[in-house]
Amino acid sequence: MIELIPAIDIIDGKCVRLTKGDYGQKKVYNENPLAVAREMERYGFRRLHVVDLDGAKSKHIVNIDVLKQITEYTGLTVDFGGGIKTEDDIRMAFDCGAHMVTIGSVAVTCPEMFMAWLDKFGSERIILGADVRNGMISINGWKEDTGTPLLPFLKSYIDNGVKNILCTEISKDGTLGGPAIELYRRIMGEYPHINLIASGGVSCMDDIDDLDKAGIPSVVFGKAIYEGRIDMNRLAEKYMKSTVR
Repeated sequence: MIELIPAIDIIDGKCVRLTKGDYGQKKVYNENPLAVAREMERYGFRRLHVVDLDGAKSKHIVNIDVLKQITEYTGLTVDFGGGIKTEDDIRMAFDCGAHMVTIGSVAVTCPEMFMAWLDKFGSERIILGADVRNGMISINGWKEDTGTPLLPFLKSYIDNGVKNILCTEISKDGTLGGPAIELYRRIMGEYPHINLIASGGVSCMDDIDDLDKAGIPSVVFGKAIYEGRIDMNRLAEKYMKSTVR
């Protein structure tokens, strides 16, 4: 059964969502990310994807206090990304309670460094972030297109021990237009043993059902929750064997 991972994206310490990674299309959903995290936990989620969008844009971690609050005051397993450029950044995230970190840009610009981190911290704690637009990898908060094709990029790391991959189809993200299921099917067809986390475009429970039927291991989503497009009781009962408390 597919693993459900709600997302909290942070700008200026607030819970926001962008559309297609455009910082100019920002919508604030809650000024208190901790309250959102607690609500997710109340729904029955066990894991949370936290993205420091300020960090991704500025190339260094910015909203570390938000991470610290969430990990201190909830029991959620948190993976954290955005602005992680150095080993000190990784240690800071772990010291502040993150269970895993998502790293994308460094994997493109400094592959040797990424592999050294994978060896040092372990493949269970490092998630390869693969943000893709028009079949090519984008980096640094989706502001820079690299010209690096997705599948060869993934292969180079999977062959070297990467197990967890978060793949975001940028053209879908924040649009509520449905996920890029064919893209994820293609990845899983090539690499059926990886833990692929699909991200971008989920608009309703049917989208989650379709990803589950396609054999996608995990999905990150947020806007469909914030916009009230998903019946949380129904979702919890089907995928988490619980009802909202």
